[in-house]
Amino acid sequence: MVSAAEQLAANLNFGALGKAEELKKRIWFTLGALIVFRLGTYIPLPGINPDALTDVFKNAQQGIIGLFNMFSGGAVERMAIFALNIMPYISASIIIQLLTTVSPSLEAMKKEGEAGRKKLNQYTRYLTVILAVFQAYGIAVGLESSQGVVAEAGWFFRISTVITLTGGTMFMMWLGEQITSRGIGNGTSLIIFAGIVAELPGAFVRTLELGRQGAIATPIILLVLVMVVAVIAFIVFMERAQRRLLIQYPKRQVGNKLYEGQSSHLPLKLNTAGVIPPIFASSLLLIPTTIASFMQGAGPEWFGTVTRLLGHGQPLYMVAYVALIIFFCFFYTAIVFNPVETADNLKKHGGFIPDIRPGERTAEYIDYVLTRITVVGAGYIAAVCLFPELLISYAAVPFYFGGTSLLIVVSVTMDTVSQIQGHLLAHQYEGLVKKSKLRGGRRK
Repeated sequence: MVSAAEQLAANLNFGALGKAEELKKRIWFTLGALIVFRLGTYIPLPGINPDALTDVFKNAQQGIIGLFNMFSGGAVERMAIFALNIMPYISASIIIQLLTTVSPSLEAMKKEGEAGRKKLNQYTRYLTVILAVFQAYGIAVGLESSQGVVAEAGWFFRISTVITLTGGTMFMMWLGEQITSRGIGNGTSLIIFAGIVAELPGAFVRTLELGRQGAIATPIILLVLVMVVAVIAFIVFMERAQRRLLIQYPKRQVGNKLYEGQSSHLPLKLNTAGVIPPIFASSLLLIPTTIASFMQGAGPEWFGTVTRLLGHGQPLYMVAYVALIIFFCFFYTAIVFNPVETADNLKKHGGFIPDIRPGERTAEYIDYVLTRITVVGAGYIAAVCLFPELLISYAAVPFYFGGTSLLIVVSVTMDTVSQIQGHLLAHQYEGLVKKSKLRGGRRK
Protein backbone atom coordinates (compact mmCIF):
# COMPACT_ATOMS: atom_id res chain seq x y z
CA MET A 1 0.00 0.00 0.00
CA VAL A 2 1.49 3.38 -1.04
CA SER A 3 1.58 6.05 1.67
CA ALA A 4 0.33 9.60 1.22
CA ALA A 5 3.91 10.95 1.24
CA GLU A 6 4.91 8.57 -1.55
CA GLN A 7 1.85 9.58 -3.59
CA LEU A 8 2.71 13.25 -3.21
CA ALA A 9 6.34 12.61 -4.12
CA ALA A 10 5.29 10.66 -7.21
CA ASN A 11 2.97 13.47 -8.35
CA LEU A 12 5.51 16.19 -7.53
CA ASN A 13 6.03 18.70 -10.32
CA PHE A 14 7.40 22.20 -10.59
CA GLY A 15 4.04 23.52 -11.77
CA ALA A 16 3.21 23.86 -8.07
CA LEU A 17 6.12 26.30 -7.72
CA GLY A 18 3.91 29.25 -8.69
CA LYS A 19 1.64 28.58 -5.72
CA ALA A 20 4.45 28.10 -3.19
CA GLU A 21 5.07 31.71 -2.18
CA GLU A 22 7.43 30.82 0.66
CA LEU A 23 9.59 28.72 -1.66
CA LYS A 24 9.74 31.49 -4.26
CA LYS A 25 10.95 33.93 -1.60
CA ARG A 26 13.65 31.46 -0.58
CA ILE A 27 14.80 31.00 -4.18
CA TRP A 28 14.93 34.76 -4.81
CA PHE A 29 16.88 35.26 -1.58
CA THR A 30 19.37 32.57 -2.61
CA LEU A 31 19.84 34.12 -6.05
CA GLY A 32 20.33 37.56 -4.50
CA ALA A 33 22.95 36.23 -2.07
CA LEU A 34 24.85 34.50 -4.89
CA ILE A 35 24.81 37.73 -6.92
CA VAL A 36 26.36 39.53 -3.94
CA PHE A 37 29.04 36.83 -3.84
CA ARG A 38 29.78 37.26 -7.55
CA LEU A 39 30.03 41.03 -7.21
CA GLY A 40 32.54 40.61 -4.39
CA THR A 41 34.83 38.50 -6.61
CA TYR A 42 35.39 41.59 -8.79
CA ILE A 43 36.36 44.03 -5.99
CA PRO A 44 40.20 43.94 -5.88
CA LEU A 45 42.44 44.41 -2.89
CA PRO A 46 43.85 47.95 -2.49
CA GLY A 47 47.44 48.54 -3.61
CA ILE A 48 47.59 45.77 -6.25
CA ASN A 49 48.93 46.13 -9.81
CA PRO A 50 46.44 44.08 -11.92
CA ASP A 51 48.78 43.62 -14.92
CA ALA A 52 51.68 42.32 -12.82
CA LEU A 53 49.28 40.08 -10.87
CA THR A 54 48.04 38.54 -14.14
CA ASP A 55 51.60 37.64 -15.14
CA VAL A 56 52.28 36.04 -11.75
CA PHE A 57 49.04 34.06 -11.85
CA LYS A 58 49.85 32.64 -15.29
CA ASN A 59 52.98 31.03 -13.84
CA ALA A 60 51.22 29.65 -10.76
CA GLN A 61 47.77 28.67 -12.08
CA GLN A 62 48.72 24.99 -12.50
CA GLY A 63 49.26 24.66 -8.77
CA ILE A 64 46.98 24.83 -5.77
CA ILE A 65 46.28 28.48 -6.61
CA GLY A 66 44.49 27.34 -9.78
CA LEU A 67 42.37 24.94 -7.73
CA PHE A 68 41.35 27.64 -5.24
CA ASN A 69 40.74 30.07 -8.11
CA MET A 70 38.27 27.57 -9.56
CA PHE A 71 36.41 27.28 -6.25
CA SER A 72 36.35 31.06 -5.74
CA GLY A 73 34.97 31.87 -9.19
CA GLY A 74 38.12 33.66 -10.37
CA ALA A 75 38.51 35.77 -7.20
CA VAL A 76 42.10 34.55 -6.67
CA GLU A 77 43.09 35.47 -10.22
CA ARG A 78 41.75 39.00 -9.64
CA MET A 79 42.95 39.00 -5.99
CA ALA A 80 39.53 40.16 -4.87
CA ILE A 81 38.26 40.65 -1.34
CA PHE A 82 36.69 37.16 -1.52
CA ALA A 83 39.94 35.50 -2.65
CA LEU A 84 40.01 33.14 0.35
CA ASN A 85 36.37 32.28 -0.35
CA ILE A 86 34.77 29.83 2.06
CA MET A 87 37.75 27.44 2.15
CA PRO A 88 39.03 28.44 5.67
CA TYR A 89 35.56 27.69 7.04
CA ILE A 90 35.49 24.29 5.34
CA SER A 91 38.98 23.50 6.68
CA ALA A 92 37.94 24.60 10.18
CA SER A 93 34.80 22.44 10.03
CA ILE A 94 36.82 19.38 9.04
CA ILE A 95 39.40 20.02 11.78
CA ILE A 96 36.64 20.31 14.41
CA GLN A 97 35.11 17.06 13.12
CA LEU A 98 38.50 15.38 13.45
CA LEU A 99 38.94 16.70 16.98
CA THR A 100 35.53 15.36 18.05
CA THR A 101 36.81 11.84 17.34
CA VAL A 102 39.92 12.22 19.56
CA SER A 103 38.73 14.67 22.25
CA PRO A 104 36.30 13.22 24.82
CA SER A 105 35.03 16.70 25.82
CA LEU A 106 34.22 17.67 22.23
CA GLU A 107 32.64 14.26 21.63
CA ALA A 108 30.43 14.74 24.70
CA MET A 109 29.56 18.23 23.48
CA LYS A 110 28.51 16.77 20.12
CA LYS A 111 26.05 14.47 21.90
CA GLU A 112 24.41 17.32 23.84
CA GLY A 113 22.03 18.07 20.99
CA GLU A 114 21.26 21.59 19.84
CA ALA A 115 23.23 23.28 22.64
CA GLY A 116 26.33 21.24 21.87
CA ARG A 117 25.99 21.89 18.16
CA LYS A 118 25.90 25.66 18.77
CA LYS A 119 29.09 25.46 20.86
CA LEU A 120 30.88 23.46 18.16
CA ASN A 121 29.73 25.97 15.53
CA GLN A 122 31.15 28.78 17.65
CA TYR A 123 34.50 26.96 17.93
CA THR A 124 34.44 26.48 14.16
CA ARG A 125 33.98 30.23 13.63
CA TYR A 126 36.90 31.05 15.94
CA LEU A 127 39.12 28.56 14.11
CA THR A 128 37.98 30.00 10.77
CA VAL A 129 39.23 33.45 11.83
CA ILE A 130 42.61 32.00 12.87
CA LEU A 131 43.06 30.07 9.61
CA ALA A 132 41.93 33.03 7.52
CA VAL A 133 44.42 35.36 9.26
CA PHE A 134 47.32 32.97 8.64
CA GLN A 135 46.36 32.40 5.00
CA ALA A 136 45.78 36.11 4.36
CA TYR A 137 49.17 36.99 5.85
CA GLY A 138 50.82 34.34 3.68
CA ILE A 139 49.11 35.82 0.60
CA ALA A 140 50.28 39.33 1.56
CA VAL A 141 53.88 38.19 1.96
CA GLY A 142 53.69 36.21 -1.29
CA LEU A 143 52.37 39.22 -3.18
CA GLU A 144 55.16 41.40 -1.78
CA SER A 145 57.77 38.89 -2.93
CA SER A 146 56.43 39.06 -6.50
CA GLN A 147 58.05 41.90 -8.36
CA GLY A 148 55.77 44.78 -9.34
CA VAL A 149 52.54 43.36 -7.87
CA VAL A 150 52.34 45.53 -4.74
CA ALA A 151 52.55 49.30 -5.12
CA GLU A 152 53.91 49.98 -1.61
CA ALA A 153 55.11 46.96 0.34
CA GLY A 154 55.20 47.07 4.12
CA TRP A 155 53.22 46.42 7.26
CA PHE A 156 50.38 48.71 6.23
CA PHE A 157 49.76 46.59 3.13
CA ARG A 158 50.04 43.34 5.10
CA ILE A 159 47.65 44.46 7.84
CA SER A 160 45.10 45.87 5.37
CA THR A 161 45.30 42.67 3.30
CA VAL A 162 44.79 40.46 6.37
CA ILE A 163 41.81 42.52 7.56
CA THR A 164 40.23 42.64 4.09
CA LEU A 165 40.63 38.94 3.23
CA THR A 166 39.64 37.75 6.71
CA GLY A 167 36.61 40.03 6.66
CA GLY A 168 35.71 38.67 3.21
CA THR A 169 35.88 35.11 4.51
CA MET A 170 33.73 35.89 7.54
CA PHE A 171 31.19 37.64 5.32
CA MET A 172 31.13 34.56 3.04
CA MET A 173 30.61 32.32 6.06
CA TRP A 174 27.72 34.51 7.24
CA LEU A 175 26.27 34.59 3.72
CA GLY A 176 26.39 30.78 3.53
CA GLU A 177 24.57 30.50 6.86
CA GLN A 178 21.90 32.93 5.64
CA ILE A 179 21.38 30.87 2.46
CA THR A 180 21.03 27.76 4.61
CA SER A 181 18.48 29.28 7.02
CA ARG A 182 16.58 31.77 4.80
CA GLY A 183 17.28 30.32 1.36
CA ILE A 184 16.97 26.82 -0.07
CA GLY A 185 19.75 25.30 2.05
CA ASN A 186 23.31 24.07 1.41
CA GLY A 187 24.71 27.60 1.63
CA THR A 188 28.40 26.70 1.70
CA SER A 189 28.05 24.20 -1.13
CA LEU A 190 26.04 26.63 -3.25
CA ILE A 191 28.74 29.31 -2.92
CA ILE A 192 31.42 26.91 -4.23
CA PHE A 193 28.97 25.72 -6.89
CA ALA A 194 28.33 29.31 -8.03
CA GLY A 195 32.05 29.98 -8.28
CA ILE A 196 32.67 26.95 -10.49
CA VAL A 197 29.61 27.42 -12.71
CA ALA A 198 30.37 31.12 -13.24
CA GLU A 199 33.74 30.26 -14.79
CA LEU A 200 32.55 27.30 -16.90
CA PRO A 201 31.32 29.40 -19.89
CA GLY A 202 34.68 31.17 -20.08
CA ALA A 203 36.55 27.87 -19.88
CA PHE A 204 34.36 26.47 -22.67
CA VAL A 205 35.01 29.52 -24.88
CA ARG A 206 38.77 29.25 -24.25
CA THR A 207 38.64 25.60 -25.25
CA LEU A 208 36.89 26.45 -28.52
CA GLU A 209 39.43 29.23 -29.12
CA LEU A 210 42.29 26.76 -28.65
CA GLY A 211 40.57 24.50 -31.17
CA ARG A 212 40.28 27.37 -33.64
CA GLN A 213 43.96 28.15 -33.24
CA GLY A 214 44.88 24.50 -33.75
CA ALA A 215 46.27 24.00 -30.23
CA ILE A 216 43.61 21.33 -29.55
CA ALA A 217 42.35 19.00 -32.26
CA THR A 218 38.62 19.05 -33.02
CA PRO A 219 38.19 15.31 -32.19
CA ILE A 220 39.67 16.03 -28.74
CA ILE A 221 37.12 18.80 -28.12
CA LEU A 222 34.28 16.48 -29.18
CA LEU A 223 35.72 13.78 -26.92
CA VAL A 224 35.75 16.26 -24.01
CA LEU A 225 32.09 17.14 -24.57
CA VAL A 226 31.10 13.47 -24.73
CA MET A 227 33.22 12.80 -21.65
CA VAL A 228 31.53 15.59 -19.68
CA VAL A 229 28.05 14.26 -20.50
CA ALA A 230 29.05 10.66 -19.70
CA VAL A 231 30.74 11.64 -16.43
CA ILE A 232 27.70 13.68 -15.34
CA ALA A 233 25.36 10.76 -16.05
CA PHE A 234 27.69 8.39 -14.20
CA ILE A 235 27.93 10.73 -11.18
CA VAL A 236 24.14 11.06 -10.99
CA PHE A 237 23.73 7.29 -11.08
CA MET A 238 26.39 6.62 -8.44
CA GLU A 239 25.37 9.48 -6.11
CA ARG A 240 21.84 8.08 -5.95
CA ALA A 241 23.09 4.57 -5.19
CA GLN A 242 22.38 3.31 -1.68
CA ARG A 243 22.71 0.12 0.31
CA ARG A 244 19.56 -0.16 2.42
CA LEU A 245 19.72 -2.22 5.59
CA LEU A 246 16.36 -3.57 6.75
CA ILE A 247 15.44 -2.34 10.23
CA GLN A 248 12.54 -3.93 12.11
CA TYR A 249 10.73 -2.71 15.21
CA PRO A 250 8.89 -5.20 17.48
CA LYS A 251 5.24 -5.10 18.46
CA ARG A 252 4.45 -2.63 21.22
CA GLN A 253 1.49 -2.04 23.48
CA VAL A 254 0.30 1.47 24.34
CA GLY A 255 -2.52 1.35 26.89
CA ASN A 256 -5.06 -1.18 25.66
CA LYS A 257 -3.91 -1.01 22.04
CA LEU A 258 -1.41 -3.40 20.49
CA TYR A 259 0.55 -1.93 17.58
CA GLU A 260 2.00 -4.22 14.93
CA GLY A 261 5.73 -4.34 14.35
CA GLN A 262 7.05 -1.92 11.73
CA SER A 263 9.96 -2.05 9.33
CA SER A 264 12.11 0.66 7.77
CA HIS A 265 15.51 1.01 6.12
CA LEU A 266 18.87 2.41 7.13
CA PRO A 267 20.26 3.97 3.92
CA LEU A 268 24.03 3.86 3.46
CA LYS A 269 25.25 6.02 0.58
CA LEU A 270 27.77 4.53 -1.78
CA ASN A 271 29.78 7.76 -1.55
CA THR A 272 29.52 8.76 2.10
CA ALA A 273 32.60 11.01 1.97
CA GLY A 274 31.18 13.28 -0.76
CA VAL A 275 33.55 15.63 -2.58
CA ILE A 276 36.08 16.00 0.26
CA PRO A 277 38.52 13.22 -0.90
CA PRO A 278 39.33 14.65 -4.36
CA ILE A 279 39.60 18.20 -2.95
CA PHE A 280 42.07 17.12 -0.27
CA ALA A 281 44.01 14.88 -2.66
CA SER A 282 44.34 17.64 -5.27
CA SER A 283 45.37 20.20 -2.65
CA LEU A 284 48.15 18.03 -1.24
CA LEU A 285 49.55 17.06 -4.64
CA LEU A 286 49.51 20.64 -5.95
CA ILE A 287 51.46 22.08 -3.02
CA PRO A 288 54.94 21.17 -4.46
CA THR A 289 54.01 22.67 -7.84
CA THR A 290 52.83 25.87 -6.17
CA ILE A 291 56.02 26.22 -4.12
CA ALA A 292 58.17 25.57 -7.21
CA SER A 293 56.32 28.26 -9.18
CA PHE A 294 57.15 30.85 -6.50
CA MET A 295 60.76 29.66 -6.12
CA GLN A 296 61.32 29.92 -9.91
CA GLY A 297 64.00 27.23 -10.02
CA ALA A 298 65.94 28.54 -7.01
CA GLY A 299 65.30 25.48 -4.85
CA PRO A 300 67.39 22.31 -4.43
CA GLU A 301 67.73 19.87 -7.29
CA TRP A 302 65.86 17.04 -5.55
CA PHE A 303 62.84 19.30 -5.03
CA GLY A 304 62.75 20.12 -8.74
CA THR A 305 62.87 16.38 -9.54
CA VAL A 306 59.98 15.64 -7.17
CA THR A 307 57.98 18.53 -8.66
CA ARG A 308 58.47 17.21 -12.19
CA LEU A 309 57.44 13.69 -11.16
CA LEU A 310 54.30 15.09 -9.49
CA GLY A 311 53.32 17.14 -12.55
CA HIS A 312 49.99 16.64 -14.32
CA GLY A 313 49.92 13.44 -16.35
CA GLN A 314 53.03 11.92 -14.78
CA PRO A 315 52.67 8.28 -13.61
CA LEU A 316 53.71 9.12 -10.04
CA TYR A 317 51.11 11.90 -9.89
CA MET A 318 48.34 9.58 -11.10
CA VAL A 319 49.27 6.81 -8.64
CA ALA A 320 49.54 9.24 -5.72
CA TYR A 321 46.26 10.92 -6.74
CA VAL A 322 44.34 7.64 -6.73
CA ALA A 323 45.98 6.49 -3.48
CA LEU A 324 45.11 9.75 -1.68
CA ILE A 325 41.52 9.68 -2.95
CA ILE A 326 41.04 6.14 -1.65
CA PHE A 327 42.67 7.01 1.68
CA PHE A 328 40.51 10.10 2.23
CA CYS A 329 37.35 8.21 1.20
CA PHE A 330 37.86 5.73 4.04
CA PHE A 331 39.24 8.35 6.44
CA TYR A 332 36.42 10.87 6.03
CA THR A 333 33.73 8.16 6.00
CA ALA A 334 35.04 6.98 9.38
CA ILE A 335 34.70 10.56 10.66
CA VAL A 336 31.18 11.40 9.43
CA PHE A 337 29.56 8.00 10.10
CA ASN A 338 29.88 6.18 13.44
CA PRO A 339 28.52 2.59 13.32
CA VAL A 340 28.66 2.24 17.12
CA GLU A 341 26.57 5.38 17.65
CA THR A 342 24.09 4.27 14.97
CA ALA A 343 23.75 0.82 16.56
CA ASP A 344 23.19 2.39 20.00
CA ASN A 345 20.45 4.65 18.63
CA LEU A 346 18.72 1.68 17.01
CA LYS A 347 18.90 -0.25 20.27
CA LYS A 348 17.44 2.67 22.25
CA HIS A 349 14.44 2.88 19.94
CA GLY A 350 13.92 -0.89 19.87
CA GLY A 351 15.07 -1.34 16.27
CA PHE A 352 17.18 -4.25 15.08
CA ILE A 353 18.57 -5.79 11.92
CA PRO A 354 17.07 -9.26 11.29
CA ASP A 355 19.36 -12.12 12.37
CA ILE A 356 21.83 -9.64 13.91
CA ARG A 357 22.04 -9.21 17.68
CA PRO A 358 21.48 -5.56 18.79
CA GLY A 359 24.43 -3.63 20.14
CA GLU A 360 28.02 -4.57 19.36
CA ARG A 361 27.17 -7.16 16.68
CA THR A 362 24.95 -4.63 14.88
CA ALA A 363 27.78 -2.07 14.91
CA GLU A 364 30.19 -4.67 13.49
CA TYR A 365 27.72 -5.59 10.74
CA ILE A 366 27.08 -1.95 9.79
CA ASP A 367 30.84 -1.30 9.72
CA TYR A 368 31.34 -4.41 7.56
CA VAL A 369 28.73 -3.30 5.03
CA LEU A 370 29.97 0.30 5.08
CA THR A 371 33.55 -0.82 4.39
CA ARG A 372 32.48 -2.89 1.40
CA ILE A 373 30.43 -0.14 -0.23
CA THR A 374 33.17 2.42 0.51
CA VAL A 375 35.54 0.30 -1.60
CA VAL A 376 33.15 0.71 -4.52
CA GLY A 377 32.62 4.39 -3.73
CA ALA A 378 36.36 5.07 -3.59
CA GLY A 379 36.82 3.34 -6.93
CA TYR A 380 34.04 5.45 -8.42
CA ILE A 381 35.54 8.73 -7.14
CA ALA A 382 39.00 7.73 -8.39
CA ALA A 383 37.65 6.86 -11.85
CA VAL A 384 35.63 10.09 -12.13
CA CYS A 385 38.65 12.21 -11.19
CA LEU A 386 41.34 10.26 -13.05
CA PHE A 387 39.89 10.13 -16.57
CA PRO A 388 39.35 13.92 -16.89
CA GLU A 389 42.81 14.41 -15.35
CA LEU A 390 44.30 12.51 -18.30
CA LEU A 391 42.53 14.81 -20.75
CA ILE A 392 43.69 17.89 -18.84
CA SER A 393 47.26 16.64 -18.93
CA TYR A 394 47.58 15.39 -22.50
CA ALA A 395 45.10 17.63 -24.32
CA ALA A 396 45.63 20.94 -22.43
CA VAL A 397 41.93 21.09 -21.55
CA PRO A 398 41.09 23.87 -19.01
CA PHE A 399 41.18 22.95 -15.33
CA TYR A 400 37.43 23.56 -14.96
CA PHE A 401 36.56 20.35 -16.81
CA GLY A 402 38.22 18.19 -14.16
CA GLY A 403 36.47 15.44 -12.25
CA THR A 404 36.48 17.39 -8.98
CA SER A 405 34.60 20.35 -10.47
CA LEU A 406 32.06 18.12 -12.24
CA LEU A 407 31.55 16.10 -9.06
CA ILE A 408 30.87 19.25 -7.01
CA VAL A 409 28.52 20.75 -9.60
CA VAL A 410 26.45 17.59 -10.05
CA SER A 411 26.31 16.76 -6.32
CA VAL A 412 25.24 20.26 -5.30
CA THR A 413 22.67 20.38 -8.11
CA MET A 414 21.13 17.11 -6.93
CA ASP A 415 21.06 18.28 -3.30
CA THR A 416 19.47 21.60 -4.30
CA VAL A 417 16.79 19.88 -6.36
CA SER A 418 16.06 17.61 -3.38
CA GLN A 419 15.74 20.67 -1.13
CA ILE A 420 13.30 22.32 -3.55
CA GLN A 421 11.28 19.12 -3.81
CA GLY A 422 11.18 18.94 -0.01
CA HIS A 423 9.79 22.48 0.19
CA LEU A 424 7.20 21.71 -2.50
CA LEU A 425 6.22 18.54 -0.67
CA ALA A 426 5.76 20.49 2.57
CA HIS A 427 3.68 23.08 0.70
CA GLN A 428 1.42 20.34 -0.70
CA TYR A 429 1.03 18.87 2.79
CA GLU A 430 -0.02 22.29 4.10
CA GLY A 431 -2.60 22.50 1.32
CA LEU A 432 -4.00 19.08 2.24
CA VAL A 433 -4.20 20.03 5.93
CA LYS A 434 -6.05 23.27 5.12
CA LYS A 435 -8.50 21.42 2.86
CA SER A 436 -9.20 18.81 5.52
CA LYS A 437 -9.87 21.54 8.12
CA LEU A 438 -12.25 23.34 5.77
CA ARG A 439 -14.12 20.11 5.05
CA GLY A 440 -14.31 19.34 8.76
CA GLY A 441 -15.68 22.82 9.47
CA ARG A 442 -18.38 22.47 6.79
CA ARG A 443 -19.51 19.13 8.17
CA LYS A 444 -19.99 20.68 11.60
